[in-house]
Parts: sequence; C-alpha cells; structure tokens
Amino acid sequence: GCGDDDGPGPDLDGGLPVEDGSTPVDASTDAGPGCEATPNAATYAFESRFEGGKSSVDASGQIARHVLIQELVDSIDALTAELDANKLATIEDGDIVERLDFYYHFDSDESGDVKVGLTATPPLLQRYMSDISTGKDLAAKFVGNDTSTDFKDWSTEFRGWSDDTIAANGGDVSTPEGLLTAFFETIEEQALAYQQGSPAEDPEGNELPVHVTASGLNLKELTQKLLLVGITFHQAADDYLDDDKEGSGILASNDGPSAEGSPYTSLEHAWDEGFGYFGAARDYGDYSDDELASADGRADWQGHHDTNDDGATDLLTEYNFGFSTNAAKRDRGAQDKTDFTKELWSAFIAGRHLIATAGAEPSKERLDAIRKERNRAILAWEKVIAATVLHYVNDTLQAMELFTSDDYSFEDHAKAWSEMKAFALGLQFSPRSPLSDDDFETFHQLVGDAPVLS
Repeated sequence: GCGDDDGPGPDLDGGLPVEDGSTPVDASTDAGPGCEATPNAATYAFESRFEGGKSSVDASGQIARHVLIQELVDSIDALTAELDANKLATIEDGDIVERLDFYYHFDSDESGDVKVGLTATPPLLQRYMSDISTGKDLAAKFVGNDTSTDFKDWSTEFRGWSDDTIAANGGDVSTPEGLLTAFFETIEEQALAYQQGSPAEDPEGNELPVHVTASGLNLKELTQKLLLVGITFHQAADDYLDDDKEGSGILASNDGPSAEGSPYTSLEHAWDEGFGYFGAARDYGDYSDDELASADGRADWQGHHDTNDDGATDLLTEYNFGFSTNAAKRDRGAQDKTDFTKELWSAFIAGRHLIATAGAEPSKERLDAIRKERNRAILAWEKVIAATVLHYVNDTLQAMELFTSDDYSFEDHAKAWSEMKAFALGLQFSPRSPLSDDDFETFHQLVGDAPVLS
C-alpha cells in the first residue's frame, strides 16, 4: 500500500482525512486498494479497486490520437519526396485533402489494420492502429467539435488569425477547424503546383518543399502544433480535468466501475485521460530532461524505454509524446531555471493519488485538493506552451537578424515563425489561463499571420 513508500504524501495543507474521517493521508498510511503509487513516485501506477492485480489506468484513446497526429504530420512531410520520386500517381483536386483527412477523420473499422509508422528500438509492441485503440479519430476531439464542456463558443469566439488569404482555396479563418481546413487545402494547392512544375519559391528563387509557402508559412508545423494545442491541451484543460459540468471531468463519479467490467471509476478515468493527453510514459519520473528531449543521457532512454524488458516498446506505457517532451526541452533551454517536468509529473501523480484514496464520494475538501493539483498541472502545461512560444519568438528574431547575410535561411525562418504562431493559438484554449483575451489578441496582432520577410 501507499504506506510502503518512504517519501511524503501529497501537500494537503497539513493532511486531509480519508473519507471515513479517521486517518491522515500521508507516508505512514496504507490507504488500501487502488493505492500502489504515491505523489513522489517515479511511476504512474494505480491498482484497480475492483479487480485485484489489474491496473486502473487506461489512456489508450489519447495515445491513439498522439499517434494519429504524428502519422498525419509524417504524411505531409513525405509529399515532396514522393512527388520527386514519382511515387504518387497524377494527383487531382481533392486527393491530398483526402490523404490528410484519412488521419483526421480516421475510421478504425475500415482502417484499423494500417501499420503504425512510428519506429522505436526495441520495435513497437503495437504494429497496427487497432492494436492501440479503436473508434478514435482526431476530428471528434478537436477544439470546437466536442462542445459539451467548452467554456467558449469556438464557432464565434476563436481568435488569433485574421488574414483570410490562407483560406483562398477553402477553409475559414474564423473557426479552429476552418483554419485547419485552410492548411489542408493550401497544402493540396501547393502539391498540385509542384507536380505541374511550378513549385513555390523563396524570395531568392529557390524551390520550396510542398509544405512551405512563398509567404513563409510552414504548413506542416502549423498543422501539427494546432492539432497539439487544439486536441491535447484543450481536451485536458477544458474537458477531462475541468469541473464546470456535473458528472464530467473531475466531478465525475468515483463510485463503482465507469461501465460494466471497467477496472476504473469515471473520475479515475477522466484524470487518466487528461494525463494521457499530456503524453508522458508511465515512468516519466525516471527520465532526465536530456533523455525526454532525445538529446543526451542513456542510449536506451531517448524518448522511450523498454521498462518491462519484454523486447518491445509499448506505445501505451513506454513512449513519451507531445508536451511531455516539450516540457523537458524548455527546462533544458531555460536561462532562468525551470522544472516544468517535475511540476507536471508531481501534480498528475498527486491528483491521481487523491482520487485513488478518496472513497466513493469525495468530500468537498478532497475535491478542493484535487482541484489544486489540477490547477498546478494545467498552469505548468500552459507555461510550457508560453515558454515554447518565447523560444520560437527568439528563433524568429535570430533568423531576421540574418536577412542581409549569406547565413539567412528562408526555411528556418518559416519554421520558427510557424511554430511560434501555432503554439500561441493554444493560449486561448484553457478556461483558467492567466492570459487575458486582450493581451492574447494584442500578441497575435503583433506577430501577424505570416512572417516579415525583409
């Protein structure tokens, strides 16, 4: 039980009683079933209170969406090489959008046997998409499409992109999905022009990849980062870890299995889904920042590790995705020391521990403690996004300083600006953001909708 851990329990302002009012939850307490992890643990592991020896943690749907995002982005990245090698049949209007929409509206019933394109050493345990999860796509969870808990009406309140030039071939800059559609349609238009021998060119007349426009938009980066903030951050902040709807998020039931045969309660599962969107491996606490960033450290811990030594990399438990790696990159590059990885990890572990030991009906005090850990996690996550925006602001400025130099790279400039812009769009997606709407809009007015190229 939890009392076997030598570390401290969660910071509960002096210790909360468990729900029978008798014993403080701290390091000396064996809180019973469902409590094999404590807030300082390196592993996100919680046993089911309904099935002995079985984990109550399941974030397979979230991992499936992380993989789908990467597969979609890899498909964009491959277009230029495929066109150069004549690997694509003559493409027509609609073909490229359909190619990208395959992942965005992924149909696991029809395409569950599609092989996973990600690679790892040792090889992946999951060879096919259906091995990860079924019935999952990106569109259903993209901001503005899953509206039951949205704190804004994204069909009218989306901000951050005003120039509708990007939507000349389709889409609409007034909604998140409209903007994403505009990216898809522009990629297709660029691919058609590339195939016809009229590729986009930079100001010096150099040919550009299909996903980079002459105006300096890197559509691969814009697409990937908009999906990351518009699905993973938005879903965690405004749905699974939110508390604005009775019976949903952290107000979900903790009394009994969420469905017949489930090893978890609805509340446990909601928290785990938020954690899944963060993208961390279950033993995230054992990684260094260098290893999470795949920059240094142990050779077999570069973003993933075969923790159970079964000769395979399990995408569900042993692979780090999305913002879990961005947090480490920002910690590594910070001039003023930060520890986003520790802050996020400790908040997710502590919150889940509070849920696992709460009993069937968490008290008001217990829910307040869970909210505290939720607030810690979401704020730290948003700080990671903001720090990433600042990182790419600096990269953009550095690129601009080289305008008159032979060292200037148009593609590097486009990449840096596009990452900055798309990550910054995500700063409107949390109901608890410390950033005001006015400051958000001012920032986007200043950076514009395309980089300054001279």
